[in-house]
Amino acid sequence: MSLDPGISARLKRDPDGLFPAVVQQYDTGEVLMLAWMDDEALHRTLTSGRATYWSRSRGEYWRKGDTSGHVQHVKSVALDCDGDTVLLKVDQVGAACHTGDRTCFDAGLIESAAG
Repeated sequence: MSLDPGISARLKRDPDGLFPAVVQQYDTGEVLMLAWMDDEALHRTLTSGRATYWSRSRGEYWRKGDTSGHVQHVKSVALDCDGDTVLLKVDQVGAACHTGDRTCFDAGLIESAAG
């Protein structure tokens, strides 16, 4: 089985066939992480209800939580207006970040003129 042709036609991929996936906690809106997907990872995510990504460093698929127990139960998936990013709204069990933090975006704010 493969990704729906209508969705596949709308997706814009990088030269490696990948596109970014922004992951957000479905009920609070908290941004948890950014990961990479290809058509197969998105297909696995849509058909299993569990978030699956492509690891650029390991060169393999990984389903969030299979080794850590920090599962992402997918509530919805949306394609952005340009077709180059997907938004996964999930129910995160445990930490989203490989460091053990709830979110990958809590390493500190970067100062800006906007303050």
